[in-house]
This record gives sequence, C-alpha cells and structure tokens, in this order.
Amino acid sequence: MDEIKTHLKDISDIRNLMEQNTKFLSLSGLSGISAGICALAGAGLGYWKLHSSDAGSYREFIDAPNSDMLVFLVLDCLAVLGMALFLALFFSMRMAKKRDLPLYNATAQKLIVSLLVPLVSGGLFCIFQMKNGYYGMVPATMLLFYGVSLLNGSKYTLPEIRFLGLSEIVLGLFSAWYLGSGLYFWAFGFGVLHIIYGVVMYIRYER
Repeated sequence: MDEIKTHLKDISDIRNLMEQNTKFLSLSGLSGISAGICALAGAGLGYWKLHSSDAGSYREFIDAPNSDMLVFLVLDCLAVLGMALFLALFFSMRMAKKRDLPLYNATAQKLIVSLLVPLVSGGLFCIFQMKNGYYGMVPATMLLFYGVSLLNGSKYTLPEIRFLGLSEIVLGLFSAWYLGSGLYFWAFGFGVLHIIYGVVMYIRYER
C-alpha cells in the first residue's frame, strides 16, 4: 500500500513538473480583480465626461464625434491599460515568488507572443477605424481581439483564460450589434468579467 502511494506521489510530482515547464502558472486572481476595477473606474470616468459635456452620451458622441472628447477617451483607455498591466505584473511577480516559479521562461515568452499578435493587430485596427470615423465599432473591436488574444494564449496557461476569452468574443459580437451601447459592453467585458474571472482564480488557486 505504501509503495502504491509512493508511486502515485511520484506520478503527481512528474505531472506538476511537466505542467510547470509547459504552462505559465504565475497568473494571480488579484490581477484580474484589479484590472476589472481599473476598467470600471475608467468606464465610469468616460461616462461622466460624456454626460457632463456637449457630447451628451456615447450614442450622441459616435453620431457626432468631437476631437476633444476623442482625445479624452483614448487617454482614458490608455491609463486603464497602463494601470492594469502594472498591477498584473506586480501580482504575477508576487505569485511567482510565492510558488517559487520563474516569472519569465520559454513558456512565458510563448504566452507573450501569442497574446501580443492579436492585441497589436486589434490595436492597429482600432486606430484605422477611428481614422475613418467608425468610432462606434471600436469597443466591439477591442473586445473581439482581446478575446481572440486570450484564446490564442490559453494553451500556455490556466484553462480559465480560455473561457474568459470566449466570453469576451461573445460580448464583442453583441457590442458590434448594439453600437450605441458600446461603452456598457466595454465596461462589462473589461470590468465585470475580469472581476468574476479574478475571484474564481483566487478561490481555486490562491485561497
């Protein structure tokens, strides 16, 4: 009986070692929660700015955009992105240290490349859309390409990322259908879904 337990432990150790070499396991649920909070704060700021200005609402802005509001919304998104990335790196470093895992290795490099290709493509596509005046499609485009990015990188990390990616894609499609509600879909996708994902990750892997 003891021999069987020893073999099972050896098998478990081998599986864990293989997983560490093929999966990026330093993702923290707190990264998702903090990113979601940043996104909701950014969406709230954008909503306040739109409704306290001549633009009136997001729907009115995409029908009759003005350059000042566009600059504000772009800077708002960039601020959310920067803060979310900073917090993701901070919590990932803390998780890697806690689990005694390398933060950057060959698997992390593959994950970064898998994420960046769709993200950069989506970012450029958003710029082209704004250049041509298709502001209403930008939130949907961001959600869609972000979802594809997560789905593309999910093979190198935890399975929850795949479900988050699929959820973002579905939400992006709905956002493309309801263009006038793009700000709400953006807030739900980057805010609420990230918080839900972060809580699930924290309960499963960190509590």
